[in-house]
Amino acid sequence: MKIAIIHDWLTVYAGAEKTLEPMLKLYPQADIFTIVDFLPQKDRKFLTGHKITTSFIQNLPFAQSKYRNYLPLMPLAIEQFDLSSYSLVISSSHAVAKGVITGPDQKHICLCYSPIRYAWDLQHQYLRESGLDKGLKGWMARSMLHKIRLWDLRTANGVDDFIAISDFIARRIWKVYRRESVVIYPPVDVEAFKLHENKEDFYLTASRMVPYKKIDLIVEAFSAMPDKKLIVIGDGPDFEKIRAYAGSNVTLMGYQSFEVLRDHMQRARAFVFAAEEDFGIAPVEAQACGTPVIAFGKGGALETVADGVSGLFFDTQSVESLCEALGRFETMKFNPTDISIHARKFSEERFLVQMKSFLQEKLEK
Repeated sequence: MKIAIIHDWLTVYAGAEKTLEPMLKLYPQADIFTIVDFLPQKDRKFLTGHKITTSFIQNLPFAQSKYRNYLPLMPLAIEQFDLSSYSLVISSSHAVAKGVITGPDQKHICLCYSPIRYAWDLQHQYLRESGLDKGLKGWMARSMLHKIRLWDLRTANGVDDFIAISDFIARRIWKVYRRESVVIYPPVDVEAFKLHENKEDFYLTASRMVPYKKIDLIVEAFSAMPDKKLIVIGDGPDFEKIRAYAGSNVTLMGYQSFEVLRDHMQRARAFVFAAEEDFGIAPVEAQACGTPVIAFGKGGALETVADGVSGLFFDTQSVESLCEALGRFETMKFNPTDISIHARKFSEERFLVQMKSFLQEKLEK
């Protein structure tokens, strides 16, 4: 059986790519189709042996750094892939991958990280954060996203079955496409994050510094509590803005190696997470180390953090709410072993078993 896996784009080794990797273990003979492939050489080992086909956008000017600017062309680009010789098509999609064209005798399964966030319920937030919420450019962006929504809704009809990465995303899929989906949580390499029971007196957050991650909120909250130490790992476009908020009790380490990140996750008193994520891998990695998580109580975190067992939640993305949660946290006791056991529910082994079972069931129908 010929199998094609459609992945939106290969540019960084992040959450979607960490899910693609075990899928390729499941189907080592699969061919890969993607809008662009600029994944650095150091991250490409898991792609070895797979034929990779890119779209015409790969060769357009500045595509390596500005590929997102070609979003208006991506529906056309994804529809140009000829998949007629494949029996099984799996789209790994948070943007346009599910829009590939398949025939009535082909099975198309979509592993959906989310319907296109910036075209649907998060449109206003993305426009605001991009400075496109007003003026002529704003009007043009809204018009383009309107067309993307129409296309995105139409292409949902070409998917035979949806897999959602969380109950939160299953609800979004139903809201947008009116399609049911089965939930299979994405894989987390929990074995790489060993339990460490001795915690030290500092809090940790780690993320790419972009607006929706709300690292600025975390830094502001800790700067208002100078008796609590915060370490921040990660870089990104908001790094300098966030540094301006940092008090003397906040250390911004910038980008760090995996080994340094893991070491801090293992030793931290707690991992702080303020984003509204579709799933959120970092909180699970921290829990695998036996480190409790203080998380914003919305999105995927509600499914990965066990309140009172492996962490606790704060209600609003505000300094006041996070400060209140930190105060509650310091009156509570957490068992690192119980936290680590909880994280094992999201292992790669569990993902592979569930994916294989689901795909076999659908192929037999």
